[in-house]
This record gives sequence, C-alpha cells and structure tokens, in this order.
Amino acid sequence: MLAAVLLFALMDAGLKTLSAHYPPFQVSAIRGASSLPLVLAWALWSGGAKSLFRVRWSLHLLRGVLGVVMMACFVFALRTLPLSETYSIFFVAPLMITALSVPFLGERVGPRRWTAIAIGLCGVLVVLRPTGAGVLSLAGLAVLVAAFGYSVSAITVRIIARTDSTQALMVWLLFFMALGAGALALPHWVPVRAADAWIIAGIGVAGALGQYAITEAFRLGEASLIAPLEYTALVWGVMLDAALWGVLPDAVTWLGAGIIIASGLYLLRRERVHAEAEHP
Repeated sequence: MLAAVLLFALMDAGLKTLSAHYPPFQVSAIRGASSLPLVLAWALWSGGAKSLFRVRWSLHLLRGVLGVVMMACFVFALRTLPLSETYSIFFVAPLMITALSVPFLGERVGPRRWTAIAIGLCGVLVVLRPTGAGVLSLAGLAVLVAAFGYSVSAITVRIIARTDSTQALMVWLLFFMALGAGALALPHWVPVRAADAWIIAGIGVAGALGQYAITEAFRLGEASLIAPLEYTALVWGVMLDAALWGVLPDAVTWLGAGIIIASGLYLLRRERVHAEAEHP
C-alpha cells in the first residue's frame, strides 16, 4: 500500500506537469492510454481474455464515465493547486464512500459515524477557506467533484467485484477513460511535444504499477488496516511540491488536512468495530 501511494503521487506529479501544457480531457486521455497496454498485458497473462468479457457492461460503462469526470476535474485542479492541497481536499473521499454506502449498499451508519463525516466536511471547508475574492476557488470545488466521482466509483466496484474479475475492473476503466476523454479532447487537441514523452511513459508505468500494488494490498491485507496508509500521500505531496515547484502548505491547510484525516481514521476504526461485532 505504501508503494502504491508513492507510485500514484509520482503519477500525479507527472499529470500536474502535463496540465500546464494540455487541456484536462487530453491529460485524462493520456493517463488512460499510457497505462492501458501494460495493464492489458498483465490481465491477459494472469486471467486470460475470457475474464475480460464476462462482465456487466452497464456498470463498467458507468465507471468509465465517472473515471473521465473524476480525472478531468482532478487534472483541472492540479493546474493551479499544489499537490498537498489537492490531496487534503481529496481525502474527503472515504467520508463520502461511507455516506453513500447507506443509499446504495443498504449499510447502516450510526450517529457517531455521521458526526465524523460532518467533522471531516468541516475540515474540507477549512482547506477551502475563502480566497481574497471572498469565494471558494473553482479548482478546490473541482477536487470535491473528483472525490465524489471516485466515491461513487468505489461503491460501484463493491457491486461489480461480486461477479467480475479484478483484471476486467482495471482494463475497462482505463479503456473507457482513454476513449471517452480522448473523444472529448479532440476539438481542442494540442500536439504532444516530444520532450513530454518521458513524462507520459513515467505516468503509464507508475499508474500501472500503482494499480497493481493497491489491488494486491487489498487482496492480501485487511482493508481497515491498509486504508489509513493512503494518508501518506500528503507526505509525498508536500515533498514533491517542495522539490519540483518550491511551494509548501500553509498552517490553515495543515489544520484542515488534520481534521479530515482524523475523522477518516475514526471512521475506519468504527467500521472495524462494526465488522468485528457482526463476525465475532
């Protein structure tokens, strides 16, 4: 899990670099297309072609749409926000997943967990503090949309994974992301510069390896123990911001991130308690 978080942070740094030169949909298409060959080769080697086609197409198409929206919004935000601030806001996703599990999965969320969700959302408001213009930044709101898309996609995965293979989940998400974002990017397509080829290759490798690592992490370990390690992304975000762009988060961002992470960790602890109570 730690390796996966580092790999995704490196991938995001590459996406942020590309976002300065290409439109968000084009960067999203590059993200999907660059990792697809590697993931497809792994899927065919490990599960064969049959595992890719015995799927529920409607749900995979929904994930593809969500993936395009999520990635485009995330890339749009990265154009102006530091990685550390983007991650701080995106950490609201686990809270959203817990809230969405009520209507979509029929899970019961008690008052303590609803309180933790509310506190976490307050943390987001701290990070999204009013700017000098007195309004929330468009980039910050784009991260919230990306987090919401990621949360709905995660809920969808819980449903699809009951019948479809991990290989299919990974391949079709990248395929639909590359195809959908590519189609939307065509009217404003910017010719890819030769100097960016190594960044695109790095995004492809880091994205594919990160996806494999996180899949293995959740396959081998207990979700409630592994999930908190996702918060180490903030450490990598701060280090990459400082090394590549010479920026550091201010005290208010640290405070908001602390509130969001604390509420997320509490939620994970409560979910573990509930799981142990149901399966003693």
